[in-house]
Amino acid sequence: MAGLQDPTTFCDLILTGLRRHRDKDAFRYEGETLTNADVEEALSRFVQMLWGRGFKPGDGVGVLSPNRPEVFYVQSAPLFAGGRYTALHPMGSFEDHKYACNEAELRFVFVDPAYAERAVALKEACPSVEDVFSFGPVDGVVDLHAELAAAEPVELQFGSRSPDDLAWLVYTGGTTGVPKAAMLSERAVAQTVYSTSVGWDLPLDRRYLAVAPISHAAGMLVVPSLITGGSVTLLRSFSPTDWLETVERDKITLSLIVPTMIYAILDHPALETTDLSSLHTVMYGASPMSPTRLAEAIHRIGPVFCQLYGQTECVGLTTSMARADHDPNDLKRLSSCGTPLPGVRVEIMDDDNNPVPDGTPGEVCVQGASVMDGYWRQPELTAETLAGGWLHTGDIGVRGDDGFITLVDRKKDMIVSGGFNVFPREIEDVISEHTAVSSVAVIGAPDEKWGEAVTAVVVLKPDTQCDPEELRALVRDRKGAIYTPKTVEFVDALPLTAVGKPDKKVIRAQYWAAAERSI
Repeated sequence: MAGLQDPTTFCDLILTGLRRHRDKDAFRYEGETLTNADVEEALSRFVQMLWGRGFKPGDGVGVLSPNRPEVFYVQSAPLFAGGRYTALHPMGSFEDHKYACNEAELRFVFVDPAYAERAVALKEACPSVEDVFSFGPVDGVVDLHAELAAAEPVELQFGSRSPDDLAWLVYTGGTTGVPKAAMLSERAVAQTVYSTSVGWDLPLDRRYLAVAPISHAAGMLVVPSLITGGSVTLLRSFSPTDWLETVERDKITLSLIVPTMIYAILDHPALETTDLSSLHTVMYGASPMSPTRLAEAIHRIGPVFCQLYGQTECVGLTTSMARADHDPNDLKRLSSCGTPLPGVRVEIMDDDNNPVPDGTPGEVCVQGASVMDGYWRQPELTAETLAGGWLHTGDIGVRGDDGFITLVDRKKDMIVSGGFNVFPREIEDVISEHTAVSSVAVIGAPDEKWGEAVTAVVVLKPDTQCDPEELRALVRDRKGAIYTPKTVEFVDALPLTAVGKPDKKVIRAQYWAAAERSI
């Protein structure tokens, strides 16, 4: 007799966390604290408010806000009410937000007061947006706090949702330039709690500092923290000063930051005088990190670093590299993204969906409960991305005989120069070893002779100098002539995507604007 399927949903796990530790602090934000009981009551009032406004199963809501507790409410309450959630990134443009509101047919949009003007403009431009709410009183916008105070709480129920119900509809840029929203079920989002709790090096005593937006990847650690009786400290934005001061003051044990944030912390003069002894784990990901700067971070901050690798289409779950696997004396290991997470199946495949031998580059492909159901209203792109029953990530990786996977590059970031395939990541890792280099992005620029010329765009550390030929010689010595940049350009800062990755699309556009082709 077949066993029953697991009915557990993300909503169930949220309730479990809130009710196991009712009196413990859930969120700390700008000097105030909320207990788990406070959060459950707010969610219950939120559900009642939505139903009172005619919210129906399948309706969508969006949020546009820096970190604050209300972001978690918007991620969660509409699910209990039968609907779905979409994040509008705080660094996104009006056109990006307008596109998402229209395509996802968002009924309500919730914003931080700083975005009230944007919210009003979205309501005017998007027929589906029925109302906009602000986290506090603002002229012309509904005050969510007043609405919640007037609503009668309802008891939230376990089993109110099906694992197959659409929970999050999350937009992802990728490298295609096509706006697309991954459909993530209750089952998929629930899997993040399981896989991160078992597969990431999380402390048992979780005092989590969230500086990246919890509306996106940093939100992966909120429920795993609450469910073990931990707390979440929220900062509205990242600065190395605020991060260092908060870790020391609140005895933070866990944080999730992107490589560019780590570089800023390493370059900050207060690092040497700040007490970071409470830190157990620093999760890092979203973009490849320089092995040399990672080794520097381990030496200066401690063996606290645990890598995460994944993408929106599988709720950020693919591989992880544990703290113990971070050998600061082994730069090859530090360039790896680790091994598959529990609950995730990972294979390296060729263009015909066949596994390739260890040591051979191929596309990283994923199976598991966390994989999306598809792209919202894009059946052709869905079929291509989920071909053969696997999520095709678009990342090129190599699995070693030790089982560790190393990402070579994005499929679409690969440079073809003189007929040779050149992977920018390998050049970036070499250039990052130079002591004067803070960060680097390598792209292919148009070139009549080579087709694409390898071009390095470099940010130097404060108060340092470097001759471009030094970096070219470094790459030539390590990787050979094909990989050697034809041009090295120094800039004050790299443009970043909304999640803190070097924005190669913007960098490339500066070089390709006058060209008749884009590849």
